[in-house]
Amino acid sequence: MRFLRRSTPTTVGAESSDATDAAQGPAEPSRTAGKGRPTPKRREAEAKRRGPAPPPPRTQREAAKLARANRPAKEDRRAAAAHRTERMKAGDDKYLMPRDRGPVKAYVRDVVDSRPHIMGLFMPLAVIVLISVVLPFPAAQQYLSLFSIIALATMIIEGITLGITTTRKARAKFPDETIGGLGTGWYAFTRASQLRRLRIPKPRVERGANP
Repeated sequence: MRFLRRSTPTTVGAESSDATDAAQGPAEPSRTAGKGRPTPKRREAEAKRRGPAPPPPRTQREAAKLARANRPAKEDRRAAAAHRTERMKAGDDKYLMPRDRGPVKAYVRDVVDSRPHIMGLFMPLAVIVLISVVLPFPAAQQYLSLFSIIALATMIIEGITLGITTTRKARAKFPDETIGGLGTGWYAFTRASQLRRLRIPKPRVERGANP
């Protein structure tokens, strides 16, 4: 005997929706849509912010104008030049000329600066020679010319002796360095032929020192 019961009403739309959900399986988590393009590099982004590059100059006048526009201010150039000069006088290897760089050249300068030299009178001797040429007195020209020849010969002999002794000391001080005799001797000669107060880098040892 069947008992009559009240059935729960269902809608066709709900049954179709349930059937569709069951066929598709469990719902997937939502995903965030990507940008759809690769991330630009930093260089490209900065170039894009700055805008397109200016066209190159077409004439020499435009190139000169562009160079003047990009040139630093006169005050900045003077300050930079003064800074370089001060560092050169102080003997900073970063600002020295290639011929003056290195511990060997610094030692050669110390050896030369540690004693006075007749070669330091080379510039005054050049002035004396010039005066002997323009003087209208033949006797004075003769004496001054003789004095200049003797002084010049003495300077040459002193320069050769100084070059040999300085090279010998540098090789004993730096046995692992390759020190050429001609280049080192010439460097010592040119250093000694300058007035002490005009030498660059400035002397860092007093006269009479034993470097």
